[in-house]
Amino acid sequence: MVGFTPIDGGARLTLDIPFGSELSLGDSVAVNGCCLTVDALDGNRVSFDLLSQTIRVTSLGNLKPGSLVNLERAMSAMDRFGGHFVMGHVDNTGTIAALEPVGQDHRLEVRIPDELARYCIDKGSITIDGISLTIANLNGTLLEFWITPHTFGRTNLQDAAVGQPVNLEVDMLAKYVEKLFTARESAGI
Repeated sequence: MVGFTPIDGGARLTLDIPFGSELSLGDSVAVNGCCLTVDALDGNRVSFDLLSQTIRVTSLGNLKPGSLVNLERAMSAMDRFGGHFVMGHVDNTGTIAALEPVGQDHRLEVRIPDELARYCIDKGSITIDGISLTIANLNGTLLEFWITPHTFGRTNLQDAAVGQPVNLEVDMLAKYVEKLFTARESAGI
């Protein structure tokens, strides 16, 4: 992260992005799992305007100069789909409860808000700072994950610390299923 400048309740976030020169104004880029719109370009230096809602709902307001962030470009309709459904719409934040090396891997625990626990299942997926992860163990609002060396070395987890807030995006399909069942119950079906 290069800069974070407060502006009228919101802020301007500026990053050095390796693929910045390939972006255009208006393009979407997920930053720590939060879909943002490119507002200004200067080579690889890219700026995004953050709404007050974005700052309130995400952990982006906690970034400091030099913070490592996860970046992901929007998927093209012609791209191969090879992962979980991730929209870049942050539902809430959680907190890293544990992060420790175990052999070549890392064990990560994240505490999530009560209202998101209903969308989580054992071996289901959730996005932590834009990293789509499989839940290895579910204990109420405490989720456990096993992180491979590949994922650990290519994400902001290498700089993460216990107590740090992280952006959460629960499984979109779980939210749709809940809405459909709620509508059926309301209709008496």
